[in-house]
Amino acid sequence: MANHTATKKSIRKTARRTATNRNVKTRVRTFLKKTEKLIEEGNKQNANDSLKVAQSEMMKAVGKGVFKLNTASRKISRLSARIKAL
Repeated sequence: MANHTATKKSIRKTARRTATNRNVKTRVRTFLKKTEKLIEEGNKQNANDSLKVAQSEMMKAVGKGVFKLNTASRKISRLSARIKAL
């Protein structure tokens, strides 16, 4: 266990950040899974609408520093390509 005050504070900060990042990642994954499911069903219109929401969530996560921009762009690009192929 940490003995220094600053170290104790950094442990608390890390715990808070970890919880926040976990929530954001879970939320993004949920939206991505919904979009994936609609793509598998072949529902192009709903999948397109779902992609817009998922894209918004991914970019919010990028803004918060949870994901890198290239990661978000790659995921969005691959999903949109799959929707376009429907």
